[in-house]
Amino acid sequence: MDYLNHLSHEIIGCAIKVHQELGPGLLESTYEVCLEYELIQKGIIAERQKALPVIYNSIKLDAGYRIDLLVGNEVIVELKSVDSLLPIHEAQLLTYMKLSGKKLGLLINFNVKLLKDGIVRRVI
Repeated sequence: MDYLNHLSHEIIGCAIKVHQELGPGLLESTYEVCLEYELIQKGIIAERQKALPVIYNSIKLDAGYRIDLLVGNEVIVELKSVDSLLPIHEAQLLTYMKLSGKKLGLLINFNVKLLKDGIVRRVI
């Protein structure tokens, strides 16, 4: 868990850097590519738009789900650029965590004045 906490700290630090540079109001995809860049610059493996299959009746199916960022092959990061986070956004994160077997997830809304107000961290 120490590694996951460290990774979470690094992700949030990079997200804050991106938010300070760009500010709110841009498309989610812009924040996604910039956050991936910042993580890679720190030597952290980050995969953007990682396919997430659904296992149904013991069969792996491609249902078109994509994780915004999978960091260090351990942390799911779902990005938003919305007026406010809704329960469905957190439900999406939790479902992706369950489907992937990952224990830590971050939901980050870049459309806020202070990024710390747009971060939700979940552990399952």
